[in-house]
Amino acid sequence: MLAIASKDSKELQINEEIRDKELRVIGPDGAQLGMMSARDAQKLANEKDLDLVKIAPQATPPVCRIMDYGKYCFEQQKREKEARKNQKTVEIKEIRMFSNIDTHDFETKVNQAVKFLKGGDKLKVSVRFRKRAIAHPQLAEELLEKFKAACSEAGTVEKPPKMEGRALVMFMSSKTGK
Repeated sequence: MLAIASKDSKELQINEEIRDKELRVIGPDGAQLGMMSARDAQKLANEKDLDLVKIAPQATPPVCRIMDYGKYCFEQQKREKEARKNQKTVEIKEIRMFSNIDTHDFETKVNQAVKFLKGGDKLKVSVRFRKRAIAHPQLAEELLEKFKAACSEAGTVEKPPKMEGRALVMFMSSKTGK
């Protein structure tokens, strides 16, 4: 008989915490044991050296199961850990350029962007304006169009170019959808 304090203990009542008069009880093998009082169900659990756990408090009458609560908590934690491990977090990588970027620098930025997109990441491409360059936003729009065409085999545009302060910003996502 175990009473382990975990995050599940807030949700599930075990052993002496169960105060209901009548319960529907399920055995350790999953068989229905029928309706009985909380005291009788607790005696039955004690005889089998297991815990009485309320698994469905909203049911009428509440449903309790005779099980090894420590083992149940361990298996829950194991499942949650496995789910977290299989989860892929998508990062947003950023590529920054200026409106008067040189050809080789542009190609380097495109290569980096393709690498990020093939890795399954999202991409924020921003063209920053320095000094009086903000008077010519069409240059930045042309640059982003050229960038979009260069990265077209690896990704697609998620959000079209939009001004944010002194920068023109575009978001791209991977075509593979990793």
